[in-house]
Amino acid sequence: MITLQIEHQVRDFGMWRRAFDSDPLDRATSGVRSYRISRPLDQEDYVMLEMDFDTEEAAVDFLARLQNDTWKTGVTAPALVGEPSTRIIETVAIEKVAAPRP
Repeated sequence: MITLQIEHQVRDFGMWRRAFDSDPLDRATSGVRSYRISRPLDQEDYVMLEMDFDTEEAAVDFLARLQNDTWKTGVTAPALVGEPSTRIIETVAIEKVAAPRP
């Protein structure tokens, strides 16, 4: 699995979430299989997003569209503070850890 990780500070999480939920790049058609939105417990104005893709090519294409068609056009610009930090990673293992027995 290939994952696009994005982290950035936001002015207002609700504003950012409304822009994200408007789905300007049509995530499903763009190859996004699932996503996770996280925030540090002590920092409500910071967002960490992970979007999963089947291929590296789909993740690279989606990131380029985010950078050129969304972040620079102002669709989410009012909510963003500074430049997002991004990276594309590959999952190499997923293991379940059993809970200790009483």
